[in-house]
Amino acid sequence: MQLPIGMQVLPPAYGYDDVAIVPGDETVNPDMTDVSTSFDGFGIDIPFMASAMDSVVDTKFAVKMSDAGGVAVMNMDGLHTRYEDTDEIYADIAAVARDDATELLQKVYSKPIDPRLVGQRVVEVKEGGGKAAVSFVPQTAKRHAPLAADAGADMVVVQGTVITKRHRSKNSPIGLRLAELVADVGVPVVVGNTVTYSVTKELAEEGVHGILVGVGPGSACTSREVLGIGVPQVSATMECVAARDAYFKETGRYVSIVTDGGIRTGGDVCKSVACGADAVMIGSPFAKTEEAPASGMHWGMATWHDSLPRGTRIDLGVQYSLQDLLFGPSSTSDGTLNLVGALQVCMGYVGAETLREMHGARMVYAPAIKTEGKIYQMAGA
Repeated sequence: MQLPIGMQVLPPAYGYDDVAIVPGDETVNPDMTDVSTSFDGFGIDIPFMASAMDSVVDTKFAVKMSDAGGVAVMNMDGLHTRYEDTDEIYADIAAVARDDATELLQKVYSKPIDPRLVGQRVVEVKEGGGKAAVSFVPQTAKRHAPLAADAGADMVVVQGTVITKRHRSKNSPIGLRLAELVADVGVPVVVGNTVTYSVTKELAEEGVHGILVGVGPGSACTSREVLGIGVPQVSATMECVAARDAYFKETGRYVSIVTDGGIRTGGDVCKSVACGADAVMIGSPFAKTEEAPASGMHWGMATWHDSLPRGTRIDLGVQYSLQDLLFGPSSTSDGTLNLVGALQVCMGYVGAETLREMHGARMVYAPAIKTEGKIYQMAGA
């Protein structure tokens, strides 16, 4: 049947709970798997990046995350570049009543950024022996990213709710030219977020080294509710991976894909990699660690927007250590701990010794995967 002109066709889109990974025809021991990944020579031992959120990453957490083998991205538009000492600010945010939290956040984030602190924070991470990855919104990246690079930053992330190569603005007719930024900073540049093939391909053509995938899936983000935008993470990752692979076939240059947001369990991590992701970026699970700076509180990057807050402060509580989250041992059966171990075991079951080999894992649409045969577990929930 031919649709009337102008009628939209809505294709299905899938999230983590809709799909399952099919075991492989051969298996390998989990201790034979290699879960390392890299961004144009910047390597990490485990494919985990801590989100550029003030509730997750400060300089101390960045060092501890590096010690664990991953990398934590520090928000250079946040508290740490507005205040020399952030301890009191964190205490105030943790103590304020929930109904007053967004107003307080808007107030503390109204203080101007001090460019001097951009380089200082990088130096503090490096002096602690950590890898320094730093994040900027497009509006500040052109001015401040070179400051971070000059101070020794290992990676620059340019991040917004939605990033495109083509952006129109009355205030800045030229805008941020990513190719120029890549040349200026001289370190791997990761940009995001996006969820589409065409934007991913255009961003790759700008010379960036990694692309963040995800619009609105994070626990502290309400972009999907407030703005109505987003694509479930499985479909979004697969679409962006298809663009990455097409670009690689054309040029021979590999651009890493990072699934960012909405990941709750080891199973979600495994499904992201099976979709083709080279790493995952996680926020709320890290915010619940003993090492996170906000005492179990969590808020999104856009919470403090002065005219349209798109997030909220949530109380996750301090529930476990960074070691337990990444490497176990796990004291629960819900998949929320020992994320690295879960990835290694899953890779073993599909017969993948590397993350690239895991990209070839077969997946199926399986919305009953979490409930099939689990009547007694569900009854006890």
